[in-house]
Amino acid sequence: MPYPSALKGNPKCIFFTDFDGTITLQDSNDYLTDNLGFGQKRRRQLNNDVLEGRASFRDSFREMLESVKTPFPECIKTLRANITLDPGFKEFYKWATKNDVPVIVLSSGMVPIIRALLEHLLGPEANDIEIAANGVRDRPGKTRDQEGGWEIVFHDDSHFGHDKSLAIRPFAEHIAKMPQSERPTLFYAGDGVSDLSAARETDLLFAKKGRDLVSYCESENVPFTIFEDWRTILTTTKDI
Repeated sequence: MPYPSALKGNPKCIFFTDFDGTITLQDSNDYLTDNLGFGQKRRRQLNNDVLEGRASFRDSFREMLESVKTPFPECIKTLRANITLDPGFKEFYKWATKNDVPVIVLSSGMVPIIRALLEHLLGPEANDIEIAANGVRDRPGKTRDQEGGWEIVFHDDSHFGHDKSLAIRPFAEHIAKMPQSERPTLFYAGDGVSDLSAARETDLLFAKKGRDLVSYCESENVPFTIFEDWRTILTTTKDI
């Protein structure tokens, strides 16, 4: 994680964001599960179990991915052909780069997939985006090029698998010690159950319209700003 280097240069804001279904229009992990794994019905059931506290995100996510037996390179090839970028993200990222606003992806997905999709959808400039996410490894006795040959390596030991709040808190704690006039604003954008751990951690939370994160925030009285695409986010961020 780029802490504390992201604070160098005294940025006016720092933007943390989910990847799947937030930067992209589709969720790559859902796509793999629905099309190459056990299907949408079981996946939605697991998502509801997480939202209602009957299961951990870590366990449900592992079950989803273990249903996908396709070799890992083929998974990436399939996702490149089917996952698309939010129509406003490219413009947002150009604005962020021009204005020295750090953009940090916090994802419950897997780094190799996120990196491959960012490079495919954004081009070489995507290499400057920091990513904190889960990893991938070969299963014992196999390689990821084989059917059933790969598995997820979770980022941490939390019941989220990747507790995004743990990445954000060092920034918040450091900023709290700064003079009020110098404190950057912390933003987070997300859409689903993997974002629950980050929902309370920043100054402003963007939640995608019609998605599970909105339902969670409404039920838990967590303040949020709804967004439909990154053009909405860019307009709001510029105003602040």
